[in-house]
Amino acid sequence: MTTITLHGIKNCDTVKKARAWLDGQGIAYAFHDYKTQGADAARIERWIALKGWEPLLNRAGTTFRALPDADKQAIDQAKAVRLMLAQPSMIKRPVVEFPGGVLVGFKPEEWARALL
Repeated sequence: MTTITLHGIKNCDTVKKARAWLDGQGIAYAFHDYKTQGADAARIERWIALKGWEPLLNRAGTTFRALPDADKQAIDQAKAVRLMLAQPSMIKRPVVEFPGGVLVGFKPEEWARALL
């Protein structure tokens, strides 16, 4: 039974690197493409409880940058959740759920400490 789930977007270069890293380490995982399969509020809220909303909101991506300036202003947790639910591309990639925690973004050293 797989206990690790990698959340991301299939065509994202960082997600591809993360998947290659997991495969190279022989770590089994399920993949959830939140662009095609969606993201749910309960899961995002769980990630926020563990990591905070700021690391989860992908401000560097083109989807966020394309927002009207008014939508980029005064972001709080509730607004960040609404943005991420409306456009899952605004969720930082990848997010890994594993027994004991969540990893946000691909940092091989951090992943090795958590998953190996």
